[in-house]
Amino acid sequence: MSGTSLDGVDGVLAAFPDGVPTERITMLGAAYVPFPTILRTSLMELQASGDNEIHREALAGNALARHYAECVRELLAQAGMSIQSIEAIGVHGQTIRHRPEYGYTRQTGNPALLAELTGIDVIADFRSRDIAAGGQGAPLVPAFHQAVFADAMEARVVANIGGISNISVLPNGGQAHVIGFDTGPGNVLMDAWIAQHLGKDYDADGAWAASGTVIAELLALLQEEAFFKASPPKSTGRDLFHSTWLASKLQGFPNARPSDVQATLAAFTAATLADAIAAYADQTKAVYVCGGGAHNKFLMLRLQDALFSRLGKVWVQSTDALGISPNHVEALAFAWLAHRFSLRKPGNLPTVTGAKGSRILGALYPA
Repeated sequence: MSGTSLDGVDGVLAAFPDGVPTERITMLGAAYVPFPTILRTSLMELQASGDNEIHREALAGNALARHYAECVRELLAQAGMSIQSIEAIGVHGQTIRHRPEYGYTRQTGNPALLAELTGIDVIADFRSRDIAAGGQGAPLVPAFHQAVFADAMEARVVANIGGISNISVLPNGGQAHVIGFDTGPGNVLMDAWIAQHLGKDYDADGAWAASGTVIAELLALLQEEAFFKASPPKSTGRDLFHSTWLASKLQGFPNARPSDVQATLAAFTAATLADAIAAYADQTKAVYVCGGGAHNKFLMLRLQDALFSRLGKVWVQSTDALGISPNHVEALAFAWLAHRFSLRKPGNLPTVTGAKGSRILGALYPA
């Protein structure tokens, strides 16, 4: 998995024993391959239209496939396993456009080259079929969250805070179906702002944000975006929330200190998550966070405070409490989706994406 944060590739090696429920997953290894600056820059530039972008996308896709192959080799070396013991590689690819309102989403990565480089079957393109069936194509992880994190006794929310944030509302056994949707920015605006002002890729532990003060008027303005008023199913990405969008909102705050803006962006992510949880999961007492945002101490505290102000006491912790590191949840989700494809079982939840029905997700590139 390589997500909206554009920092690198997260990979897991997972075993799905025959004859038992697919939620019974054993992780055999995990690896991370960072993107070099030139690839990260190329992928960032592909988030918007530009000169010769078809050619540039193809080159970036080839480079991604090589990084994916490096991650696979590292995982096999860790586990002491051969390619013959692997059924398939599930690969999401890098999202460079997500426009379900126009009937398409685009994840680049050249899965054919990945199959050639590794000698292993590759399953890719998980989102297109859901969009073809009238869905948003995102988020897809709620189906996995339901399989591995749902509890018969406790109504839970799993909040994935990557570049974009999304939630999975997991009712207890006596309640209604699972819902999930993108809630708005996760780390994407905070990462862009600290890169612009301090030249860093991210705000470690939210330390810079913690040094600032939330600008209440700016926070209120950010929350006026129409996306937040729309009802699910809904999804979003860098197509909406990007540096130019933020700059337009900051025009009325020319004297704002950069650290105060960072604090406000953290509060913005926390507030929009808390608003979504309060609106669609008001009975929840536990929120489990995965993705890079789980490591941002300031953001986690802001989320805890925001939820308390809306719902009272809600326990906020990372998915470590449920046995899976927040760094591995999304990669494991796409291993699970690839396994669903191999069994020819549906991978989407129509109640989440808005698709006409359950669909088998993915496309196979044989080795």
